[in-house]
Amino acid sequence: MNRDKIMTLAKKCLRFLPDKSYIKLYYRLRVGRKLNMNNPTTLNEKLQWLKFNYRFPLQSIVSDKLLVREYVKDKIGEKYLIPLIGSWKKYDDIDFSLLPEKFVLKCNHDSGGLVVCNDKEKLNHIEARRKIEKSLNSNFFYIGREYQYRNIKPMILCEKFISDNGNVPMDYKIYCFNGVPDVILVCKDRFSKNTHRASYYFFDQEWRFQPLNKGDENIKTVDINKPKNLDEMIDIAKELSKDFVFARIDLYNVDGKIYFGEITLSPNSGFDPDIKYETDLMFGEKLGIPYWENIKISI
Repeated sequence: MNRDKIMTLAKKCLRFLPDKSYIKLYYRLRVGRKLNMNNPTTLNEKLQWLKFNYRFPLQSIVSDKLLVREYVKDKIGEKYLIPLIGSWKKYDDIDFSLLPEKFVLKCNHDSGGLVVCNDKEKLNHIEARRKIEKSLNSNFFYIGREYQYRNIKPMILCEKFISDNGNVPMDYKIYCFNGVPDVILVCKDRFSKNTHRASYYFFDQEWRFQPLNKGDENIKTVDINKPKNLDEMIDIAKELSKDFVFARIDLYNVDGKIYFGEITLSPNSGFDPDIKYETDLMFGEKLGIPYWENIKISI
């Protein structure tokens, strides 16, 4: 049994534990270190602290893939949104005869219910239904105890399929600390039939590769070109992140056209096992926790 399957089983077994007990135990299993909630220093630890001490309604709005569209429209304009084709409560409500030949189905309340359709005639409806209905019947809150997901009403949405030479485009994930854009994590080869897993590479804003993930020390060069309008992407990330202590702004860039992906408030739910400890600590130093000085005095 591989590590991912073990972690999935662990989450199911620990599901009924109280939130703090679940997080402490799962953190130890996933990250491999004891969680320090009294004096958090790494990004992973601070994201866990924020779950319990920094909550407000806007977090749920931007975590809902339907409701966030209005927020993005107001902040940066509708032109950055991937066109929405429709939304439904149930899979059976979808009239596939009205959908284009290519489209993307996803659920609004999690990160797993995603169906990429390149050819409607070849769509495996059994598999698509299974994936979507599994997502609809799950509450993403229980995966990482992120309160912004707890009360999102599950829906299915269909978006236009945007492609880069027929493939799902690269995902540019911009880490923003206290409203200031920092490093960019590029996700390459998602959903590719030619690779087993996606690849992730960090770059700074000068587009120099940063070996921040475990195993990156073995990488000599990364063949990913700097987007010509990277400055515009950074400006978008700054605008969309200014309301949050931490946010990762996910964008696509297809032939110079920038599309909004999502706003992620807790990457990997604060259980990121892939970044180096030194990276985790460096990111933690960049993130200032609100009211922390007053809280530390009272501990």
